[in-house]
Amino acid sequence: MILFPNAKINIGLFVTEKRADGFHNLETIFYPVTNLADILEIKLAEGPNGTVNFKNSGLVIDCPEDKNLVIKAYRLLEKEFALPAINVHLHKIIPFGAGLGGGSADAAFMLVGLNSMFNLGLSEDSLEQYAAQLGSDCAFFIKNKPAFAHGRGELLEPININLDDYQILVEKPEVAVSTKEAYAGITPTP
Repeated sequence: MILFPNAKINIGLFVTEKRADGFHNLETIFYPVTNLADILEIKLAEGPNGTVNFKNSGLVIDCPEDKNLVIKAYRLLEKEFALPAINVHLHKIIPFGAGLGGGSADAAFMLVGLNSMFNLGLSEDSLEQYAAQLGSDCAFFIKNKPAFAHGRGELLEPININLDDYQILVEKPEVAVSTKEAYAGITPTP
């Protein structure tokens, strides 16, 4: 199975408050950017259930495998389903540290792919609940349609906005800022 986890942009971003759990509540519009995507290949493999053989090409993923959201997505579903061994190849194109949701998209598409590949029978709502456990904006990529996002970004309301008549140009400077770093520097004011 080959999937194309795409980027997203935020149209506006209003951070409303810092939460007791360390996250921030926000309001924004998430909009999918489908012409900027990673490539995720999932194949059945030899080996015992629960085995994930992960390979990466393209942009180098500089984190331990157990921190990779694609692996975390598999492990999350593995808690409730007897998932067979798989080979995963992620060709990374979406830049890191740009707020484009590349890692979140990869995780969400992994959930969708595993659900389809192994006939797990999970609804979109269930997949969104799993995705929200992986990251604040992961749930968006399950339906992958424009949405007003609030809470940590996991609460989504469909919104009717179409930017097809516009060209979305993504410029990524050499500087990268992790989401955690970016939000650590915010002090919301009412």
